[in-house]
Amino acid sequence: MSQRALVIVPTYNERDNLPPLAARILQLPVPVDLLVVDDNSPDGTGKLADELSAKHPQIHVLHRAEKNGLGRAYIAGFKWALGRDYEFIMEMDGDFSHNPDDIPKFLEAARTADLVIGSRYCNGIRVINWPLNRLVLSLGAAKYVRVITGLPLSDPTGGFKCFRRATLQSLDLDAVQSNGYSFQIEMSHKIWRQGLHIAEVPIIFTDRFQGNSKMSKGIVKEALFMVWRLWIQNGLRRSPRRRAEPHN
Repeated sequence: MSQRALVIVPTYNERDNLPPLAARILQLPVPVDLLVVDDNSPDGTGKLADELSAKHPQIHVLHRAEKNGLGRAYIAGFKWALGRDYEFIMEMDGDFSHNPDDIPKFLEAARTADLVIGSRYCNGIRVINWPLNRLVLSLGAAKYVRVITGLPLSDPTGGFKCFRRATLQSLDLDAVQSNGYSFQIEMSHKIWRQGLHIAEVPIIFTDRFQGNSKMSKGIVKEALFMVWRLWIQNGLRRSPRRRAEPHN
């Protein structure tokens, strides 16, 4: 069975961050491929990604016609990965808020889990460069998700993740409705309610120093309503529909 790993990085105006990020990923002690999913960035990120891909066979580029949301970018990346022989498929931000050096510990944890989530709040708070109101919003969202859905995660909105191939194959990716930060909640909830095993590994999250945050009122509103929809989809249950089987 293939043990190949792929990191999916959605980009929109990340020209300054992409070259050093790609270099860090290629220098890891474990072999990892990189898929850049670019939403037609006006700053030329897509063209730069193509130039990096021409130099490095481990770097791949998926161009999308327009900026269409984080969720749609990841879904496109997942489908691309499933069309190839990757066993471990990761999500990671393109702005260095996620540390590429953490990737090996995700891959190690994924050998005994169906989904691995990098948690900012597991065994303490590890967030750098966030204003207090943003931290309060994130912690409040985590509690909101747990109370309504029962999803037992300390950081359900986190976007640093590693899926096993079979985990993504178990989902109807076209049925995933959310597109902003609630996309992370929806994906994890759909996996958890199947009884699959989710592991959390602690990470240090550093907010971007270059560029602008993608957070908006619309993203927050989408998440507020998505949580209730997930609870209803799970038959008003706050537990999985079936128990997880031991992972091979």
